[in-house]
Amino acid sequence: MSHPYVHPLATVDAGARVGAGTRVWAHAHVMAGAEVGAGCNLGESVFIEAGARVGDEVTIKNGVQVWEGVRVGDRCFLGPNATFTNDRWPRSWKRPKESWLEQTTLEEGATLGANVTVVAGVTIGRYAMVGAGAVVTRDVPAHRLVFGNPARARGWVCRCGPKLSLRAGKATCAACGASWVLKGGVLKSSEPGRAKTKRGRIRIAGPV
Repeated sequence: MSHPYVHPLATVDAGARVGAGTRVWAHAHVMAGAEVGAGCNLGESVFIEAGARVGDEVTIKNGVQVWEGVRVGDRCFLGPNATFTNDRWPRSWKRPKESWLEQTTLEEGATLGANVTVVAGVTIGRYAMVGAGAVVTRDVPAHRLVFGNPARARGWVCRCGPKLSLRAGKATCAACGASWVLKGGVLKSSEPGRAKTKRGRIRIAGPV
């Protein structure tokens, strides 16, 4: 894979880690101490703060801010102007970091629509889908579709993206044909071999 591409109007600070094949477009800023994996796309005016971690093959559209304490897993999609927080009770004055910094995690393949706000301290599960404009205030299970303010459960989605039509706890995706079963509030593939993916994790490429 090729070296990262950094637009002449982008800023990647010395000490930032950006993986092979990642593209960093105009006016984006990756701070020293931030980590971005391989094969990512960072749109215009994206900001990645020191201490944030972004996995491989992540798409981050224009105007997104990823703050310290945020962990974005492989193959996530962050829509335009989505943003995170890392402090539930912010004040302007300096306080010990351990008293306020909270970790927020997006697991593998999760999607945030445009203008989503993710409140500090939540986990958004693998291949979950958060609709545009939602405010996420609690954990989102894997494959769950949520939207609204606050975000509420509205259904389930396939790994490939579309909403599933469940009948008697079973569904077949109209787009890709994958079969799913809902048991105990957890959506699982009824074809484990077909749906097998890497376990949800954050994997960061080394320096290039």
